[in-house]
Amino acid sequence: MTLIKECVGIQPFGDVPELVLKIIAANIEAYFKVAAEILPPRDTPDFALDKRRLQYNAGTILKTLPLFLPGHCTKIMGVVCTDIFIPIFSYSYGEAEQGGNFALISLFRLDKNPDGSSPGSALFYERAAKVALHELGHLFNLFHCDEKTCLMHFSGTMDDLDKIPFYLCRYCSAFLFSAS
Repeated sequence: MTLIKECVGIQPFGDVPELVLKIIAANIEAYFKVAAEILPPRDTPDFALDKRRLQYNAGTILKTLPLFLPGHCTKIMGVVCTDIFIPIFSYSYGEAEQGGNFALISLFRLDKNPDGSSPGSALFYERAAKVALHELGHLFNLFHCDEKTCLMHFSGTMDDLDKIPFYLCRYCSAFLFSAS
């Protein structure tokens, strides 16, 4: 059964590993039951670099995503390896237009544990998939959820991200099904 009749384009910027893109696409297709297509890579979005912060402004990148929307895709998930921020936070794992068509995730902080060690490939891929699914949830008009065992629960730290599951709580799931 298809939940939502959409095609999500996955737009890499810079040197994003192909395997992580395939994992994100597979999780989008399996979880949200929508087609996911990996688009040709684009250059690192240097136009969004904040030289004072030495980070990339997620909002600035999001504003350019409509330029890359192919006719058969209705939504775009940008993927960068650079460190991103939104003005109210010192960093962000991802950003999305609530109920819109464009989202962005950053892999930059996902391959480091809070103690500075490496999480290993499996956990890195899991984190990337969770952030992508969470941001896609926002595109499907899901808001942050208070339920700590919901994919839509806000993850402000890596420990928070590691604790959330790969599923929506019954309320978010019911909202998603009723909206489709």
